Amino acid sequence: MSDAPTPLPENPPPEAVQRTRSFQLIWLIPIVAALVAGYLDVEAISARGPIITLTFRSADGLKAGQTKVRHKAVDLGTVDQVRLSDDLTHVIVRVQMQREATAELTPNARFWVVRPRLTAGNISGLDTVLSGAFIELDPGVASDGRGPEQREFTGLDEPPAVRSDEPGQSFVLHASRIGGVTSGSPVLYRDITVGEVLRYEMSPDGQGFTVSIFVRQPFDRFVREGTHFWNASGVGLDLGANGFQLRLESLQALVSGAIAFDTAPEARTTKVSAEGSEFQLYADEATASTAGYKKRLNFITRFEGSVRGLAVGAPVEVYGIQIGSVTDIKLIFDPTGGASHVDVRFEIQPERILSAREIDRQSPIAVTQRLVDRGMRVQLHTASYITGQMILGLDFIEGVKPQQASQMPDGSIYIPGTEGGFANLTASIGDLTQKLARIPFDQIGADLQSTLKGVSALANGPELKSSLQALQGTLTSTQDLVRKMDTGTAPLFKRLPEIAQSLQATVDRAQKLVGSADGAYGANSPVNRDIERLLTQLSDTARSVRLLADYLTSHPEALITGRTGRASER
Repeated sequence: MSDAPTPLPENPPPEAVQRTRSFQLIWLIPIVAALVAGYLDVEAISARGPIITLTFRSADGLKAGQTKVRHKAVDLGTVDQVRLSDDLTHVIVRVQMQREATAELTPNARFWVVRPRLTAGNISGLDTVLSGAFIELDPGVASDGRGPEQREFTGLDEPPAVRSDEPGQSFVLHASRIGGVTSGSPVLYRDITVGEVLRYEMSPDGQGFTVSIFVRQPFDRFVREGTHFWNASGVGLDLGANGFQLRLESLQALVSGAIAFDTAPEARTTKVSAEGSEFQLYADEATASTAGYKKRLNFITRFEGSVRGLAVGAPVEVYGIQIGSVTDIKLIFDPTGGASHVDVRFEIQPERILSAREIDRQSPIAVTQRLVDRGMRVQLHTASYITGQMILGLDFIEGVKPQQASQMPDGSIYIPGTEGGFANLTASIGDLTQKLARIPFDQIGADLQSTLKGVSALANGPELKSSLQALQGTLTSTQDLVRKMDTGTAPLFKRLPEIAQSLQATVDRAQKLVGSADGAYGANSPVNRDIERLLTQLSDTARSVRLLADYLTSHPEALITGRTGRASER
């Protein structure tokens, strides 16, 4: 019984079971971690794209492991190495791109560093002040995945003016001068910025420039076959026939230069220009507006005097209206000592004064000859006496000698010219000077001096002095006489009213006496008639004495001078 085996328990102790399960969970954790790491590595390797090389002049703002390559704010790669080239002229940047950017790595792709930039009229890249610089990718023309792949690129020093996905069209302008226009300058349409200048380059012969511009949609449809472009850079100050004129498109145009364009009303129905169409870039708006006249007639005139103040581009006017402009001024000098002169060439736009039908129907030389027969001549006119600017005027002058208009070998038409402007003013001044020179100013001065001496001798002579003294004595005597008469007649003037009253009383008593006599002697008796005449005479005498007293009271000087005409009227 003692050798019998001890039966084993059906279930192990709880401690043994728990120890076995804990050991198995510990090994599961690193296995799962390894699987996750493997998956992430596989995912990272599968998402990793090609490695490209970018070349820049400077590595400013670029850091390995931090600087990103982006397109529309989406990360497409990371810079993993920045180093100098072997010749130390540039930097080479190696970038690990992502797989989704592979299709965009074609020859059309462009790369540039986005950093804070301050240029004329433009501020960009301010968002990189805090986040740091990054490399922007512009894939160029939309790729369909079939384009050739490229792994080495040359980065741009400046951001491109126009992105590849921006709708619009590019055009080419030709100009002899570009002024303040540069890459990035705005393109204006009626004072609105509608595009930018992409680039410019000098022509192979060095005589002009080719300017590439971009006009965004929908403004590109305003560029038509009859559109004119002009340089709107800076400030223009014209001091000419129309006074002071200040030209300023906008403050941005003042700072960075600008190009403006517009289409004449008669050309707005023409066909919309296609991509890459070429146009002429004119110096200013006035020149561009005159370019709309297609027909041009070339003329030449001749001046034997000075043409100072006349410049190429000066207007040609008829009755004060511009019909053309000066194109060339050339001195024809005779070294043998013969007469020299100045040839002035100018062009006229006949569409300014005639319809197209009339222009085609008439011969230019025949029309010119008829006008010359009527006295038309080319004259110089002063447009501004401040600046001395001159213009050409086609004037009809009476009494000029008959002359002929002729066709020159180069096709231009000769119109006789005559002096004008300052020349006429100088001639008038010369004639006046000659007339003044013929006046005997010396003789007139001598005669005037002799006359003044005679007057001085007469004024200072003894005769005039004695006459003045005698006149002074006469005036003194007259004053004494008047004073004495005024003193002597004063009592008489005071008694005149009393005398008049006494006479009036006498007349009254006489009238009473007449009444009594009339009653005694009758109305028709001689005594009565004599008394009536006496009374009439006494009444007149009393009135005269009263009038005399009143007059002498107002005019005592009448006792000496008598009654004047004015006093007689009274």
